[in-house]
Parts: sequence; structure tokens; C-alpha cells
Amino acid sequence: MPRFSIIVPSHGVAGRLSQALDSVLAQSFGDLELIPVCDAPDSPAADVAAGRAERDSRVTVVYSPPSAGPGGARNTGMRAATGAYLLFLDGDDLLLPGALAALDTRLAGTGDVDVLYFEHERTPWWEGEPTNPAAPLLAGAPKGAFPPARAPRLTGVPLPAWSAAYRRSFVAAQHITFPEGHFTDLGWGGLTTIAAERIAVLGSVLVRHRLRREGSRLNLPGAHQHQLLDQVDLVLTRAAEQRLDAERSRPLFEQLFAVVLKTASRPERLPSGHRAFFRRARRLYRHHRPAGFRVPGGSVGVQHRLLAAGAYTAFRALRAANQVAAKAVERLPRPRMLRTRLLYRGQLRRPLDPRLAVYCAYWGRGYACSPAAIHAKARELAPHIRSVFLVEADQAHTMPRDVDHVVIGSRRYWEVLARAKYLINNANFAEGVVKRPGSVHLQTQHGTPLKKMGVDQSTYPVVAAQTGSFAKLLGRVDRWDFNLSSNPHSTQMWERAFPGSYEALEYGYPRNDVFYTATADDVARIRRELGVPEGSTAVLYAPTHRDHHTGFETGLDLEAFCEAAGEDVVVLLRAHYFYDRGPGRHSGRIIDVTGHRSSEDVCLAADALVTDYSSIMFDYANLDRPIVVYADDWEVYRETRGVYFDLMAEPPGPVTRTPGELARVFHDGSYRGPESRALRAAFRERFCPFDDGRAAERVVRRVLLGEPPEAIPPVIPLAERIPAPAAATLVRS
Repeated sequence: MPRFSIIVPSHGVAGRLSQALDSVLAQSFGDLELIPVCDAPDSPAADVAAGRAERDSRVTVVYSPPSAGPGGARNTGMRAATGAYLLFLDGDDLLLPGALAALDTRLAGTGDVDVLYFEHERTPWWEGEPTNPAAPLLAGAPKGAFPPARAPRLTGVPLPAWSAAYRRSFVAAQHITFPEGHFTDLGWGGLTTIAAERIAVLGSVLVRHRLRREGSRLNLPGAHQHQLLDQVDLVLTRAAEQRLDAERSRPLFEQLFAVVLKTASRPERLPSGHRAFFRRARRLYRHHRPAGFRVPGGSVGVQHRLLAAGAYTAFRALRAANQVAAKAVERLPRPRMLRTRLLYRGQLRRPLDPRLAVYCAYWGRGYACSPAAIHAKARELAPHIRSVFLVEADQAHTMPRDVDHVVIGSRRYWEVLARAKYLINNANFAEGVVKRPGSVHLQTQHGTPLKKMGVDQSTYPVVAAQTGSFAKLLGRVDRWDFNLSSNPHSTQMWERAFPGSYEALEYGYPRNDVFYTATADDVARIRRELGVPEGSTAVLYAPTHRDHHTGFETGLDLEAFCEAAGEDVVVLLRAHYFYDRGPGRHSGRIIDVTGHRSSEDVCLAADALVTDYSSIMFDYANLDRPIVVYADDWEVYRETRGVYFDLMAEPPGPVTRTPGELARVFHDGSYRGPESRALRAAFRERFCPFDDGRAAERVVRRVLLGEPPEAIPPVIPLAERIPAPAAATLVRS
């Protein structure tokens, strides 16, 4: 029998579940079983949990439908548990290093107890100081094991289920389970403390609870708020049945009704039925109030008296008076010029234009990426919607003549931003742009994340310093209604990196549609435009940006590579777009395509790709052409930038570490051999499941035309897709 059974519900946190599970498996105390509770065998979280189960026999995956809620998931986990003590961990939280060793040591000193409470840390993901709300609740508790009557204010009610360890035989003997519905921690905490005979306290932080940006689901408005009273009634009824003495029942009653009053004083949580909630709370208050109970002092005491008297109108008036300055005022934009600021504020008072869409790519670099692909498809499927592209002044000359555009910062720029119903971007709109009610913001992203993104960058000093305020970043995320994804990996990592309330659209990246719609004539035309000699093998070299470098460095002697790789090899050099300095210059067999407007065109022209850690590899894999990884500084990049998976263990093709190795795989042809094809096939299966040539159509139909999800064209299976042909004859996967 293991010492500890750790139960981890995973609904809605697939993107962060791996961190929670790894925090358990990495514990120095290894006598444990880990029980992830997933929605179903085919759910995203199940894939994460199954991967851990394959590598570690201590992991047992069980299933509980989302309709059962978190309480049902925990009950399912308990039925599978065999450990001496039960611990619960939310799927987006962390068990801190040494936690289980500390628990084991404490239990060795106290002997078997029914419940062992410990501290936890509530930590914002982005900015702000962590707090330890359990510390004052546990302070002053007796040193060893003790009966609950010796610490009557330690009722368990204010503590979440993951802030204690519970003896499994005690829970089973008392037939305690998590109650149905919402607010189950409150019911569970009260029931376990009422039934416990011996408890103890450990004054150490063992769990890091990472606050959700959107706040607790329990604070959201809705009919589920009435279930709070069900839990209160359940706990207080059980206390009466157990004949709990007054010294314990009074603090239990006070702490339960502190939660009730908090909800009653926030009518926004009960858009309907607030008066009914108040009436039922009054009945429960009067029915369960212990003899000799004295109301607290101050404003809380007034609320107690008004609730007991059923004075609903007076209660609402008191709350309204206390809320005068509480509601946060949404920040208005701050364009630099006063006249522009006034113009924008004036435009915000006008109604939205339901037939206006605003597009932007790469902070105004021109007509590119997924916004351009969506714009083109919208012209075909939604011609009634007018479109305007945002572009920087020095890039305006690159815009197609038939595409309406405005210069960023101009008068019309602020007008269309204020009036447009649809706003589509592959980065983010300016800090001051207001998310208006009724507007629809679509974030298309511009790559699959290998490197750490968003708030996951906060632990990497060089990157974090360049990112700026994570609170402001997430304020921009709050404007998103939809977020595009090209594979399940991206869906999970975006959830981690950009936590928000948006809907993930697993439609593929519209910019990659051309990889399945382009013809042989298109490929030949693009190669001519780029100056690729006929009959040559064009190798696209696309290194990524390095945050610890101040400028672009090729990392390779490209002329020497061409000489060693073969006489027919030419290199298409495409630096990161941070280093775009306009038209490139050809040098011998090197063709600089950094300034070319379309990275998709450059990919179509290339017979093979050489890259380090650039996300272009995920897009290029759709073409099913050879990819070679040149990783001369992988360890440095991984430590300074952070990555989501080990590219060296799961590459899309051969991995080379030196210029000699890179030249050799081209010279001997192994870059396109059977081993290379096998690696590429596995990579494509993982990272190219949604890109099939119809992503833009799916986006237009769902976002601009408002078609329901079930009406959106399904994704064509990977095995049935035919990528655009390469210029050279290559064997495909």
C-alpha cells in the first residue's frame, strides 16, 4: 500500500496538466500513486496523462465525465486509490519540491491522524506577490495531534481540499464523499472536520495554487450560486446530527455564513433569483443558528442582523453604498495627441459597423500571414463585409493595390478600430484599443510554439525583460474572443501561455492553406521570381531570433556549405522578420529572401529546409519535404529562451551539430533518406493534423458568417491530403 494517493482532476486544464503531474512524480519521497482523472480516453488531458503512465508505473489514469464536476472526479479518484493518505491537487497547481517528504516526517511525529492540514501558496501567473491564506488559520494550533475541540476555529471550511491530507480508512469508515454540484470543497471540508477525532497541522507551504486569470469559476454569475446554500445546509445538518458542541458549532456557523454573505452582497453573481437566495439564506440562518451565537462587529455584523431579519431592501442598500468606488473603470486608450484621443473616444460612442473588418499582421508589416489569407477568403465567401488592413507608413507601398488599408496612427486608423465589428490580428492590437461589447477579436497566432511564450517567459530573465509587463500582455489577451490553433500541442500551450476566456479554434493556420492549393506552375513561377537557377536544389536556411544576441548572425558559412553540399545546391537565406531590411542581395549561390513578403512563397520554392529552432519547421512540414535541424547551440537556447519539448528527441528530420555534419547529410543524400522520412512522418502526424487547405474557409464561416461549429467543413485526414509539388523529384512520407 503506497503512503500517499494523489488525485488530480484535469477538466479544462490540459495545457497545464503536465506541470502538475511532473511536480508529483519528481518528489524525493517516492512511495506514492498518482491518479489523474480525465474526462474520457480521447480527451486532450488523457493524452498527457497516458504519456506519464507509460513511463511510470505509479500513474493510474481514471475517467469521470465533465458532467460529474470536480467533486465527481475526486470521488472517482478516491474509489481507485489504495494509499494510506489521500491528497488532492488541481490540474493546474503544483506540489512543491519536498512536500511529500515533509508530510511523511510530520505524520511520523504525530502518528495516524484523520486530517493533516498544511499551508498553500496562492500565486498569480503573471505579476503580483504570492499569498498564504492558510497561515493565519493554522497559526496557534497545538503542536502534536489533537482533537478538533482544542482548536474550534479550525473547521476546515475556509481551506480547499488540496490544503490537507486525509486518512483513507477514516474517509471510508465515515462514508464521506465530495457532495454533488458546486462549492464541494466547502462541503467536504466541513464534513471531514466534523467527523474527525484526531487532527494535526503542518506549518509549511506544500502546494502552489496558480490563480486563474478569469478568477474562480465559483465566482461567475449563474444559477449554480444557489448550490452554495445546499452545501451550508448539508454541513450544518450533519453537525446537528453529530451533536456538535456549541464551542465548535459557533465558529463553523460563522465561517459558513461569511461565505453566504459574500455571495448575497454581490447581486451580479445572481442575475436572477437574488431575492430567493436571500430568503432561503435567512431561513437557514434562523434554523441553524447555534445557541449563544454572537454576531461579529462592524459592517459584517450589520449584514448578519439584516439577513436574520430578512431585511432584503436594507441589505441591498448597504451593499450599494459600499460599492460606490469598488467597480474598476475600464482604461480608455491613450493616443499621444489630445485631438486624436478625443477623436477615438468620440468614435467609441458611435455604433459598431457590422460590416467592417480590420486586419493586421506582424504589427503592421504589410499584407501577410493568416490575416491576409482570411482576408482573401472573406472576399469570396463574405463579400458584404468591408475590409481594412492596418500598415506602418514605411510598408504602405507593399500593399496590394486592390486592398484598402490605413496607416497606423492616422485619423482613419483610430476611426476603423473604434467602429469595426471584426478585428483580426496575428500579434496584438495596440495597448489602448478598447474591446467593445459586440465586437469580435480573432487572434490567428503566427506559428507553433517550440519556445516558451506569454506568461511562461516570466522565469527567463532575458526574455522577460524584453516582454515588459505581463499584466498588460494579458490585458490584451482579454480582448480575444477566438484563438486559432494548428495542432493539439499549440492548443494546450496557448492555454498555458495566454490564459484567458477565449474559445480555441482548432482549424489550422489559414496561411498554410497554400501548401495544399498551390500547383506545379505556382512553384515554378515563385522560383523564377526569387532567382533560383533551373535544375538546382534550393535549400531554405531559416534560423530563428536569439534573445541573447543583439543582431542577426547566420551561424553558418553558407558559401562553404554550398561547396561541400553539392554543386547543384543554392541557399535561400531567410532571417527572422526582426532583421528584415528590405530587398536582399544575392551573393554567389546565396539568395537573400529575408525581405520577400511571403514566407509561404519561400517555403514553396524550397526543396528542403534547414533551420535551428524556428517555428517555420512546423509550417514547412505540411509540404512533406526534407527538414534538417542545425542545432549548434541547443543547450544555450534551451536555457536562455525555454522550450516546450525536447526537439533533439523528436525532430522533423536529421539533427546536425556542426557545419561538417550539415554538409555531409546533403552530400550523401541522407537528408532525404528513409530515416529522415520516418522522422518527418511522425512529426507531421503530431504537428500537422488540422492544416489541410481549408483553414481560411473554416475561419470565415465561423467568425465572420457566424455559422455554428457543426456546420464548419471537417478537417481532411492527413493521409488523404496532397501537398503542393516540389520542383525536384523527392520521395514523400
